[in-house]
Amino acid sequence: MQSIRIHQPLDAFTLDVDLALPRRVTGLFGPSGSGKTTLLRTIAGLYRPAHARIACDGEVWTDTVSERHLPTRERRVGFVFQDYALFPHLTARGNVMAALGDRRKSERADEADRLLASVHLAGLETRRPAELSGGQRQRVALARALARNPRALLLDEPFAASDRALRGQLQDELDELRRRTRIPVLLVTHDFHDVVRLATDVVLLDRGGLIAAGPIDSVTSRTDIPWPRLLEDAGSVVDAAVARADRARGLAELAVGGQPVLVPLRDLEPGGTVRLRIPAREVILATRRPEGLSLHNVLHGRVGDMSPTADGLMLVQVRIGAAQILAEVTPDAVQRLALERGAEVFALIKSVSIDVHGTGR
Repeated sequence: MQSIRIHQPLDAFTLDVDLALPRRVTGLFGPSGSGKTTLLRTIAGLYRPAHARIACDGEVWTDTVSERHLPTRERRVGFVFQDYALFPHLTARGNVMAALGDRRKSERADEADRLLASVHLAGLETRRPAELSGGQRQRVALARALARNPRALLLDEPFAASDRALRGQLQDELDELRRRTRIPVLLVTHDFHDVVRLATDVVLLDRGGLIAAGPIDSVTSRTDIPWPRLLEDAGSVVDAAVARADRARGLAELAVGGQPVLVPLRDLEPGGTVRLRIPAREVILATRRPEGLSLHNVLHGRVGDMSPTADGLMLVQVRIGAAQILAEVTPDAVQRLALERGAEVFALIKSVSIDVHGTGR
């Protein structure tokens, strides 16, 4: 979607980013103060850096060399702020109509109502923000962003003010909207659960520097990323197909790298896909297939990359068909098991240790 090159001195560090964003959902993640919001505001044209070049679909939005800076109103970006930034004196319809300035007045109300209906707010068009719930206000902000017919949708911490239950509901609604509209999305968040739930790609920032960027499954299975600085623990993200539901045993069988993986059934339905996050510390490695264990999942694979962590442990990448997962072990375990690239191993994972996102529908 966008080609971005930014070099901007800030108070505590220099934001230095060079990347290309795909036409999918990209999660922009990093510790507080890492430059996420500055990057987002620069793309939107709300911040003018000292040195930058930003292009979208071949159109240059910012180029400090040629002194080009396209105003925000001409960039066709939809921007949802953390506090939603709705006009308190306007109704939901009025807030959306405010973004339809390029339409004839006679068309604005009908188009605003259509957009509000698309985010499940039909019947609430005349309510003001104070009369709406947090989730409803977010949907008004989304409808207003979509009113610009944007080339990209920029979301700045859209779930920050939500509790866990509302957060899950909003994530589901945003995911539905993303699938329906196919608009490229850049999501800034401080909670990696948001990235796991929604993103196809991820950009990791730390103190203004680009740590990694790429498809989420590839990035989260890398051993050379300083995960303890970014997250509490490392963990691989894998998309898996729901093969069948065993209701008698209370388990669902998924397919990961061509091998079966069992997880608690919950509300999973066969025929769809779900996203898994497998914490590295929950993966045990063996050089022989074990027997007589209570755990369900024993996956055959081979060792890929290995790297030491900042706290003296080792991250081991295990390649399971086309999938990759991480295991966190001690250096002693690496020595005792004679682990090296290409070595045959078995990854042991308890079904209850796997985080499952989505319903498989």
